[in-house]
Amino acid sequence: MESIRSRNPQAALMSLEAAAVSARGGFACMFSSSEEFETALITERRAQGRYDQRRTRWPAILFIGCAMMVVGTVLLFN
Repeated sequence: MESIRSRNPQAALMSLEAAAVSARGGFACMFSSSEEFETALITERRAQGRYDQRRTRWPAILFIGCAMMVVGTVLLFN
């Protein structure tokens, strides 16, 4: 690697500025607000299928079971 003194000072300055711009670019965020980030995050997770609702039959089964117990109790005590 060349030493800085042997190179053109103008070229060294330009190289340093380019490195600084590149380093700042690494910290840039593509979202302008946290709300925009959250929206993008939820959209991505939906695309991955993380928020799919699993359809279970337990609520319907429990409702039918409770209804049958109520009907059985009413018929038993009448």
